[in-house]
This record gives sequence, structure tokens and C-alpha cells, in this order.
Amino acid sequence: MLLVTGITGHTGRYFLQELINHKYEGPIRCIVRETSDTSLLDNSGLNIENIVGDLQDREFIKKVTVGVNTIMHIYNIHHSPTIVEAAIKNHVDRVILIHTTGIYSKFKYAAQGYKNIEKKVSEMVLDEKCQTKITILRPTMIYGDLCDRNMSKFIKMIDMFRIMPVINGGKNLIQPVNAKDLGKAFYSVLISSDITAGKVYDLSGEKPLQMIEVFRLISDNLNKKTIFVSVSLELGVFLTKLVKILTLGKLDYIERVQRMGENRNYSHEYAKNDFGYKPMSFEKGIKIEVQEYLSQY
Repeated sequence: MLLVTGITGHTGRYFLQELINHKYEGPIRCIVRETSDTSLLDNSGLNIENIVGDLQDREFIKKVTVGVNTIMHIYNIHHSPTIVEAAIKNHVDRVILIHTTGIYSKFKYAAQGYKNIEKKVSEMVLDEKCQTKITILRPTMIYGDLCDRNMSKFIKMIDMFRIMPVINGGKNLIQPVNAKDLGKAFYSVLISSDITAGKVYDLSGEKPLQMIEVFRLISDNLNKKTIFVSVSLELGVFLTKLVKILTLGKLDYIERVQRMGENRNYSHEYAKNDFGYKPMSFEKGIKIEVQEYLSQY
């Protein structure tokens, strides 16, 4: 039995598509909310059982993991310790946790929280009696369609404004990963337990790009002539702090701006070697997303 969390979410839907494409034959138990759109699950042709529940309910997690062999935990890193705790108690063979490369950030407030979660998970499986194997996957900035919370915002901004401020000239490196590639990676890890069990993989895009390159590609695909103006990190942080004050804390982009001053490129060499991970180029992926945007606006 395969248990999946977050299968109706952004990357979860692409994992579901991989299960469908490969005609996955085993039983699948999916945790969903009462408000979740389960139409893709219901029409998948797979042996899927939908269970409505709350991942914050520890007793629910304990019950839903009974009889499960593998867990694919896509939804929310903060629930990982509870998931692993229940997995160990119910003798689940392996757990695949989808975490984040945000763990490496120097600025992100939550980075220490991410480190604490992974440390706690690691300590849980140290017991010699524990048979549960953990695999951690850390995607970089996720994009791929208008449901993403990254490139879709940049596309709208560049489409709206002819002049765009860019922190430090946009020289910092990023390595966005397409959600479709993540869906494929999740499936590859699922079926390659002998190789991937007990390991950690960073899942990044094809190659590092400067932020300004990303913005220009978006502008070109929108057929816009955007003027990019370099703004110092210090000024950018000051302005976002001012916005936070003026909006009484409702708009807080301070960390987001701070992170635009650091490099966020990470090698996926281990994933390439172990399960053939080969992400598409950003040029191809962003063209598809911009075309989707243009078709709707």
C-alpha cells in the first residue's frame, strides 16, 4: 500500500500523472481535505482510496498509516516528524519526504526550522530496531504552470510594468525546477528503493541562471521591452520593511527580497547518477508557462 499526502496539490498532480502514465498497479491511499477536488483521482483508473483527514491530527495519522508499505509525503515539511513517527510505529518500510533547499538559506527565518525538522527525523530512525528507511528530496524554486507561487508572479509583474527594479542587478544565481520534472523524480525514487533509501537529494533545474537572465527570458516570451533597473539589496530591504509597516504587517516580503541577494543554485548530480534525473531547460519550461499565461489573459 502506497500512502500519498498532497497529491491534489501543485507537484502532487504531476506525481499522480506519472502513476497514471506508468499504470501503477498497487493500492494507493490518498489523504485529502473535504474541499479537495478529487476528480483527477477518481478518473485516474488507478486503485485509489481517498481518505479525508487532517495531517495535524496525530491519531488520524497513526490510523491512516496502518497497513502501508511506502509513504510519499508531498504536503508541508512541518508534518514530516508526525508522519515518520507514525511510520515507525506501524512498521512502514520507507518514507519519501519532500522538503526544500530553503534549508540552505542564510536569510530565511524558517531555514533553522527546516534544519530542526530534518535533524528530528534523522534521530527518529537511529534506533537499531527501526526498520523504516527515509529518503529526503529537496526541490529548488518550483515553477511550471500558473499554480506555482514563483514564476507566475514574475510573469504578471513583467507583463504589468515597463520598468522593473532588480536587486543587485539580478546577478545572483537561481536554478528553478519544473513541477513536471519533480513529478517524474518522485516516481523514479518511488520505484528505486534499493538505490535511494536512506539518501538525500537536491532536485534543481537544468543549470544555474542569473536572476536577470530569468527576467529577460520572461520579458522576451511576453514580447515586451522591459527596462530593468538595478537596486541595492539594502534599499530593497528598506522599502519592503516600509511596506510592511504601512500595511500593518499584511505585506511582508522582507525575507523574499533578502533571498534575492544570495545564490540559490544547487547540484543535482547525485539524483542524476542514482535515478537518471534529467530536468528540462528553463528556456523550454518558462516558454510553456508564459504561453499558458497569455492564453488566459
